[in-house]
This record gives sequence, C-alpha cells and structure tokens, in this order.
Amino acid sequence: MEPRKRVLGLDLGSKTIGLAIGDSGLSIASPLETIRRKTLAVDFARLAEIIGERDVGGLVIGLPVNMDGSEGKRCVETRKFAAAFVAKIDLPIMFWDERLSTAAVERAMIEADLSRGKRAKIVDKVAAAYILQGALDFLSRS
Repeated sequence: MEPRKRVLGLDLGSKTIGLAIGDSGLSIASPLETIRRKTLAVDFARLAEIIGERDVGGLVIGLPVNMDGSEGKRCVETRKFAAAFVAKIDLPIMFWDERLSTAAVERAMIEADLSRGKRAKIVDKVAAAYILQGALDFLSRS
C-alpha cells in the first residue's frame, strides 16, 4: 500500500455493509457508514466512490470464521465478494478474523445504555471499526 493512504474496513453482511475508515497514520479506526446492500454493481459503485473520496489505499475485510477456526459458507461468500471487487478496483486486501466482533460491539453499546433502535442503526459500522482497529493494532505491532 502507498504511504499516507487510508484503509477502509468492511463488515460484510447479507443485507448491509458496515464501513469504517482508518486515519492516514494507520492507527485509529472510526465508524463511517452503513451501506444497504442492493446489487454487486451498486455496492461496488458506492465503495469505489468512498475509496476515491477518502484517499483509500487498501481494504480490511472482516472474515466470518467459525468458532472452531474453520471457514464455512459465509467465508466463501466474503472471499468471492473481495475477488470480484479487486477485479474492478485494484487495491491490496487484508482479511481479518471477525469472530465475536458484533457481539463485542453490541455488549459495549448496551453498557453505554444505547436503545435497541440506536444500536440497530449503527452496529454494522461500529463492528467494521472494531474489525479495522484490530487489524491496525496488529499491523502496528508487526
């Protein structure tokens, strides 16, 4: 990845894509937005728009690994999505184990006393930030 570029974190769901953005120093992840999934073409177009606007140089995509470490159907779908996307827009991709990320985010939001409605509106982008922050922390230690 080019220096001073930002990283976009993705939490892929069947109905939504949670997005988070990293700072150019690759140290802090912030929730960005949640995309309501439509078609691959529409989803890819929105992602391409964000990549251009935010000076993104790479992606961190949450990989929904099973609790036993194996990869199931959702991992296959995530890898297919990533392969199709990089065929359109050439960017480096890093997959990051997202086990329990949504559960951890939900727990933190409950502890912060957010209502169920507020949690539902932001959980995907906050989960993306949680995933991206884990990857950024790992990279800074490497």
